[in-house]
Amino acid sequence: MIPLTLNACIVLSAVLFAIGFLGVLIRRNTLVIYMCLELMLVASTLALVAFSRFNGTLDGNVFVFFILTVAAAEVAVGLAIIVALFRRRQTIEVEKLNALKD
Repeated sequence: MIPLTLNACIVLSAVLFAIGFLGVLIRRNTLVIYMCLELMLVASTLALVAFSRFNGTLDGNVFVFFILTVAAAEVAVGLAIIVALFRRRQTIEVEKLNALKD
């Protein structure tokens, strides 16, 4: 079995963050954009845990605990906004969601 190194964790975190960032830039569906934002959040928490583990402290783990606590509320609010937009406009495509037009 290959030992887990800090470089491997950071590369994985960077790849996940890049995939999420490209998904936010390229996709047009608000649900997919939201999932890509969550992927970026997971990538940052992975980096925090990796740094915490390889430094021998629990600081990163404490930050991850608070991030995941806030993320649970963020998911509920974000999905509620997406559902409200869908009910009002009957679409979740970003191009068709224009706040200045009714």
